[in-house]
Amino acid sequence: MPQTANRIVILGGGFGGLYTALALSRLPWSKPERPQITLVDRRARFLFSPLLYELLTGELQTWEIAPPFEELLANTGCRFRQGTVDSIAIDSRQVRLQAGTVLPYDRLVLALGGETPMSDVPGAAEHAIPFRTLKDAYRLEERLRELETSDTDRIRIAVVGGGYSGVELACKLADRLGDRGRLRLVNRGAEILKTSPAFNRKAAQKALSDRGVWVDLETTVERVTADSLSLNHRDRVDAIPVDIVLWTVGVQVAGIIQSLNLQQNQRRQIVVDSTLQVVDHPEVFALGDLADCHDAEGQRVPATAQTAFQQADYCGWNIWASLTDRPMLPFRYQHLGEMMTLGADNATLTGLGVTLDGIIAHVARRLTYLYRLPTLDHQIRVGLNWIGQPIRDLLFT
Repeated sequence: MPQTANRIVILGGGFGGLYTALALSRLPWSKPERPQITLVDRRARFLFSPLLYELLTGELQTWEIAPPFEELLANTGCRFRQGTVDSIAIDSRQVRLQAGTVLPYDRLVLALGGETPMSDVPGAAEHAIPFRTLKDAYRLEERLRELETSDTDRIRIAVVGGGYSGVELACKLADRLGDRGRLRLVNRGAEILKTSPAFNRKAAQKALSDRGVWVDLETTVERVTADSLSLNHRDRVDAIPVDIVLWTVGVQVAGIIQSLNLQQNQRRQIVVDSTLQVVDHPEVFALGDLADCHDAEGQRVPATAQTAFQQADYCGWNIWASLTDRPMLPFRYQHLGEMMTLGADNATLTGLGVTLDGIIAHVARRLTYLYRLPTLDHQIRVGLNWIGQPIRDLLFT
């Protein structure tokens, strides 16, 4: 009687989930060992989120940064199932989707990412726009076009959050809107990019200043309405008129993960060991935003796309090792530096002893991300398009 293939279910198609699936597909499974690998995501497309900002300025197109999962997983042996997770039964090893489909598993990967918390400030959930998904970008694009085609003299935008996402958004929008834009960046701390290298912070401050972006420091948001933002600076509250409020503050673990009876930290992240296995449940692996992970050196790793990208290779290897009686590897995080876009054709890059800004950093950032796109086929298509764009611009202008 033939042995039933092991079933690997991966929940979430971001950097952690998709890249784990691709890593598993490349490992040297023998024919009897080869498992059934199913990737589940509620959306039809993967999103290379660090390049999402380029949609706003028309520098990139949707197909370049958000290829369909079906396309990426073609010829890998991995199946894609679009759906929303309804429940996860850890004891019986089953995942149920909202459509009613039940997916039994022998190994489970939790890689559902995080969500932008919007409920802490009155009116934020109803009136502010987060910026994490294609849907968010399309919603913002629609609102921008409404304002750009209206007879309003000034388009007033407030970006809440002085981290990377907030700074990058403010710079891109300032370049898009030009003299018509009135942008302000609201940050509760005394400086933007508090945990970033001084080089990046200084470059960002200059980019914001050059673009006329007003920065509110030590300021919190009290309320958001359809056309105003109430700001608290040193116990003085002022309501300012706005056309768009963008919300880039914080990350929280998805509710479906918080409800699991697994060991969690105070932020409700799932606690994993250095092999990315969930404590007390070695058949479950977790990575990315939802995982509380310390690597082989004992350092707590940041919840970033760079981390999830690195964890995926280890996760794939360790699942393979656990099913084929091979040694597992403890995750070793390598900080490879930080990159940030600061408007059209402008960026900053720090890491591995290198500091760059301006057009050179912009090119280096693009090439780095081209290399990190999920499959060779997609890398080639996007690379050829980028090479051909200047030629097309020259011919048709």
